[in-house]
Amino acid sequence: MKYELAKTEDLQDIYNVVQQTIKTIYPKYYPAEVVDFFCEHHSREAIAEDIENGYVGVLKIDEAIVATGCYVDNHITRVYVLPEYQKKGYGTFIMKEIEAKIGEKHDRAYLDASLPAAALYEKLGFSTIKHERYPVENGVILAYEVMEKVL
Repeated sequence: MKYELAKTEDLQDIYNVVQQTIKTIYPKYYPAEVVDFFCEHHSREAIAEDIENGYVGVLKIDEAIVATGCYVDNHITRVYVLPEYQKKGYGTFIMKEIEAKIGEKHDRAYLDASLPAAALYEKLGFSTIKHERYPVENGVILAYEVMEKVL
């Protein structure tokens, strides 16, 4: 297992991890409009820009990318683990790596928690500081938690 900075050539694999995870897990928690929103939000272009800026890490097992993490300043923005690799500690491992990096410059980390991930973040010491609502298509509302952790 190896966690390292993503390279430009990792884009397609990272995009696949994110999209496959969203399309497999999120429909259990959200209506289709919200799933579509997340798929568009984590577009190939958005991921490419984050890689270019040095914000994205990848978790490799036997050289295959099975998970990814991303942060900007002290805001964790994208942590996804392929469904078949979930519940094995990989998400926790990535979060600890990101927290250590953020802790070098900041005393707090923030994230916007999706419903599937909120319990993990709580277990890792994050607390909800506010509830947000974001309108997506067809009058559907995406509800999510803004969470914070003192590092």
